Amino acid sequence: MAEFLASIFGTEKDRVNCPFYFKTGACTHGERCSRQHNRPTYSQTVLLNHMYRSPVNLSLTPEMQRLGGLTEEALQKHFDEFFEDMYVELVDKYGPIEELNIL
Repeated sequence: MAEFLASIFGTEKDRVNCPFYFKTGACTHGERCSRQHNRPTYSQTVLLNHMYRSPVNLSLTPEMQRLGGLTEEALQKHFDEFFEDMYVELVDKYGPIEELNIL
């Protein structure tokens, strides 16, 4: 029995532990997830929740609404500036970064 449980740990067959959280360290269901989120005692992954605030989700001024909102180029520029600021700040404070994902 123990071998079976060990073989399914962190997979879709595991009905107790969240496989998505096990693989990525984050779960789309968050606190509402029906499965357990086992946090490792040590990890090379750092998760910073709710760091990027897209202008799409912010209230638009009446002037912006009149002009039809933000263009794709403006949204991409906003994201690119955020990404560069985050990357530079993290490298300066914590050293080299292998990968930076913004979700």
